[in-house]
Amino acid sequence: MAKLWAGRTSGFTDKVADDFNSSIAFDSRMYKQDIAGSMAHAAMLGKQGIITQTETDILVEGLAGIAEDIDKGKLAFDISCEDVHMFVEQTLTQRVGDVGKKLHTARSRNDQVALDMRMYVREYVGDLTSKIKTLIAALVSQAEKNKESIMPGYTHLQRAQPVTMAHHLLAYCMMLLRDVERFEDGVKRLNVSPIGSCALAGTTYDTDRAFEAKRLGFDSVCLNSMDGVSDRDFCLEIVSDCAITMMHLSRLCEELVLWTSLEFGFVELSDAYTTGSSIMPQKKNSDMAELVRGKTGRVYGDLMALLTMLKGLPLAYNKDMQEDKESVFDAMDTLAKCLDVTAPMIATMTTKPDKMKKAAAGGFINATDLADYMTKKGVPFREAYKISGQIVAECIGKGKTLEELSLDEYKIHSDVFDSDLYQAIDLKNCVEKRTSEGGTSLTSVQKQLAFVKGAIGL
Repeated sequence: MAKLWAGRTSGFTDKVADDFNSSIAFDSRMYKQDIAGSMAHAAMLGKQGIITQTETDILVEGLAGIAEDIDKGKLAFDISCEDVHMFVEQTLTQRVGDVGKKLHTARSRNDQVALDMRMYVREYVGDLTSKIKTLIAALVSQAEKNKESIMPGYTHLQRAQPVTMAHHLLAYCMMLLRDVERFEDGVKRLNVSPIGSCALAGTTYDTDRAFEAKRLGFDSVCLNSMDGVSDRDFCLEIVSDCAITMMHLSRLCEELVLWTSLEFGFVELSDAYTTGSSIMPQKKNSDMAELVRGKTGRVYGDLMALLTMLKGLPLAYNKDMQEDKESVFDAMDTLAKCLDVTAPMIATMTTKPDKMKKAAAGGFINATDLADYMTKKGVPFREAYKISGQIVAECIGKGKTLEELSLDEYKIHSDVFDSDLYQAIDLKNCVEKRTSEGGTSLTSVQKQLAFVKGAIGL
């Protein structure tokens, strides 16, 4: 079949070259955006008198019919067409005759595909941010249930200071809220219409780019036609946002893998989000969490592929840029699937406050509070720090916790110790005393919960 671009060449290419060159297998998912863009373009051509209003009506009606038939499964994509743009134009011409050939006036596939990508990504980002908010809501729900569940907070994966499970989960809420902000901020730069840039230099026709942009929901038009057809910054930015969000999911899922182990035992995942072993009947594996962690590398790869593809391209459009779609689609699809499984996995997990409290009690995580106790009684912090370390070492040697050491044993190290010491190092009090902004006390956690709920409209 001769191509729509036949003229300078015969329009006939080798089948191997055809298959290599074709993008319809993956860009066909943008058919709604392509048709919507073409309808707006036809309306603009009619408004400007470049074609007649009758011709505009024929084109718009024909395009609407194609969209409806694809939606209903009555029209299948012709894989012999090079891309979705050619498929739509060719189908339109078959249905409405020669007037269909006028649709491509004052535009190029270069600005057409840039338009389609911006519209498609813009819509998908809305879906992604909605899914992120669903995950945040699941984390909030678990945090509400665990506002007083004391657990060890860790640094270097070593028990450090007591926190609540709610405080820990809210840290992920803050990360995910920033992810939402990044996506939304990226849409501001994405939402600029390239249509009318044509191949690279603009057009000799008296077009109205602002009319077309407004009709398609764009805030403005790109101000340089070469930039309009060759810019894929928005793809890089959105895939980068996907990679950052995947990193946050991976960190969360890494903790789930740890917390569900026998060594931790802080949570148990629903059977619906775990698997068993083919040989070991006792196993309950956190496979969904592990897969999310693993798929993070895949999205990183998508970002690196885009950066590498773009880094050496001269202006303006180059065929290399066809490679943007699979990376962008894969990154967004992968993130969407991971969010779809992580949100219910969090929502249905069971926390084990007793196990967390036991772990907190056995790790000397109130040693900082012991040092603070002495400091508040006039001992310089560095000296208090050293004394606390010596007391911890003594406890380890005697097989005791800080709470189990007698007051006489404490007084050997310093005269400032008194009976109020035990209240100061009680784990619940250690948590409640951390009333600083953003801390782990109940009052602070309540404020954090209110902030997060407000941010996602709960």
